[in-house]
Amino acid sequence: MIRINLLPHREEKRKARRQQFYALLGMVSVLGGLIWFLGYGLLNGQISVQAEKNEFLKRESALLDKEIEEIKKLKNQIDALIARKQVIEVLQANRAETVHLFNELARNVPEGIYLRTIKQAGVKITLQGYAQSNARITTLMNSLDETPLLEDARLIETKAETVGNKRLNAFSVEVFITRQTTAEPAGKAKQ
Repeated sequence: MIRINLLPHREEKRKARRQQFYALLGMVSVLGGLIWFLGYGLLNGQISVQAEKNEFLKRESALLDKEIEEIKKLKNQIDALIARKQVIEVLQANRAETVHLFNELARNVPEGIYLRTIKQAGVKITLQGYAQSNARITTLMNSLDETPLLEDARLIETKAETVGNKRLNAFSVEVFITRQTTAEPAGKAKQ
C-alpha cells in the first residue's frame, strides 16, 4: 500500500484560507473605512448646508424684527395722530359751546332770578345768584333740564339773604353741559 502524507496539503489549505481571511479582513477594513469616510463627508455636508440655512433664517428673522419695530412705531404714530384728530374734532364741535350756553341761559332764566356768577369746570357749570322765591329757583332748574344743551340741574344750596333792604334767596345750582361728539360708535366704524 501506498502511503500518502496529507499533512502538507492540509497545511497549504490552511495557509491559503488564512491568506484569504487576511485579504478579506483587509478588504472589509478598507471598505469599512471607505464607508465611514463617505458617511462622515455626507453628514458634514448636510451639517454645513443646515448651518447655512440656519444663518439665512437668523438674518431674515432679524430683518423681520426690524420691520416689526418699524410697524409698531408707525402704529404708535397713527394712534397719536388719531387721538389728536379726535381732540380737534371735539374742540371743533364744541367751539361755539359758550355762545350756545349764554343763549340758553338768556332764554331759560325766568323773571325774578338774578345771576351773580357763572363758573365752568369741564362739563360742570355752577350758577350762583339771587331769586325772589324758591319757586323761581325750581322753575330755573326745570327749564335748564329741558334745554338740549344742559342736563342734570342740581340745587347745591339756598339761603335767605337781605340785599338792599330786600329779602332774597341766594342759591347755587350745578348743571352739566351735554357735549356734542363727532365720533362714530365703535360698531359702525368697523363695518
